Amino acid sequence: MELTRRQLLTLAGSATVAAALAGCGGTLRPADVEAPGFGENASGTLNLWCRSDTVNGTQAVVDAFHRSQDRIRVRVTPIQNGQYVTKLATAIRGGRVPDVIDIDDIYSTLFAYRGAFTDLTPLIEDLGIGDALSPGHLALSTKDGRHYGLPFIGDFSVLFCNTELFDRAGLDVDEHTRDFAGMLEAARAITALDDDVYGWSYPGNASGALGFTVQPHVWATDRDLIAGDVGSQTGDVAGNDALHRTLDLLRTLWEEQLVPPGSFSDDASRWSADYTAGRLGMFPAGYGVVVPNADPALLERTRVVMLPGPDGGRAFFDGGDNLCMPNGAKNPSAAWEFMRFAVSVEQQSRMPEGFYSPVRSDVVTPQFAQDNPFVLPPLESIDRGYAPTTLAYNLIYNQQDGPWLRMFRRAVFDGEVDAAMDEAQSTYDRILRQAQA
Repeated sequence: MELTRRQLLTLAGSATVAAALAGCGGTLRPADVEAPGFGENASGTLNLWCRSDTVNGTQAVVDAFHRSQDRIRVRVTPIQNGQYVTKLATAIRGGRVPDVIDIDDIYSTLFAYRGAFTDLTPLIEDLGIGDALSPGHLALSTKDGRHYGLPFIGDFSVLFCNTELFDRAGLDVDEHTRDFAGMLEAARAITALDDDVYGWSYPGNASGALGFTVQPHVWATDRDLIAGDVGSQTGDVAGNDALHRTLDLLRTLWEEQLVPPGSFSDDASRWSADYTAGRLGMFPAGYGVVVPNADPALLERTRVVMLPGPDGGRAFFDGGDNLCMPNGAKNPSAAWEFMRFAVSVEQQSRMPEGFYSPVRSDVVTPQFAQDNPFVLPPLESIDRGYAPTTLAYNLIYNQQDGPWLRMFRRAVFDGEVDAAMDEAQSTYDRILRQAQA
């Protein structure tokens, strides 16, 4: 069936993607991954699509792959992030798919649940990585216990702490980032140091960035904002104590002017500017947001910890990319040979060079830990990484007009926490119901 331009333009909404792919997942044949010799001594051209945001990291792995053998040549096609889901859905509908895709892990769920990807379970099990492989990534491309994607690039949310400001305020990083009471005490003490110094920051008008950095406070209590399995999910917002306390904390930070005034309108376009200028005590963000933009002197004064829950516990957003093999791939054996190479210890150990994290915890050696302290905490607690497995993530958390940002702003800037949560509950339910129809 041919899609109209109007339909294509709305495909980025996850519910529409699900509808567009329904009934089409079975038109392209999955690869026979258990055929003798699959993934060994392949040859020819391998077509790889990657996200524009992660093209440098992907290209570095491709270049290393080319140096390692001369049988397979990889043709890399970068796709703009905002167009990726649309273009992939269109390619699947038209039967003209790449051999392997590097996709935002949160979106791999959409296609895995619509039968668009090849089942890689026996291949992943044969890797023998076991618990070292990022479970958060893996869960996002898993359906009914079968794996339809391989973790590739890690982009984890953590808390950057300026130890100089902590020391000046007489604070201990571990003690004062353990729970909300400690963080609030630290934010007050650090803000009191100077007129242009603040304890905390958040991009208050950037839905996706807030989802990346705020939700882990709730996940640290082993609770989510979405309940149930895909197909019968509902919102878990109203009455969610961990969420209420998180919004209360962020409201207090705003009311007491413990965050920069620009937090109200910050759309994440200058997300790291205050921290890299040395004006923030604590800054929730990702490795690639801070490290490329900070001078070495500041990095020497920086420590990273995971994000805490209200009364303790820690968690991080398990973001990044999965590698998936679309059904109908013309060179699937070469695709798996590349995927296996990409997740090798040697290649994963080099991820921080491109300002990303490895997705396997067994890369950590004493030398790796010494060289890469800012990616270490999530790798040492890889099981605390999480991202919601849902067909509606984009509509809820990434859209600027979605219920997540509306709830955050009403609660934090208007102080209407209970009303904001009640309103969000009904909107979460409606969006989830439509996405699963």
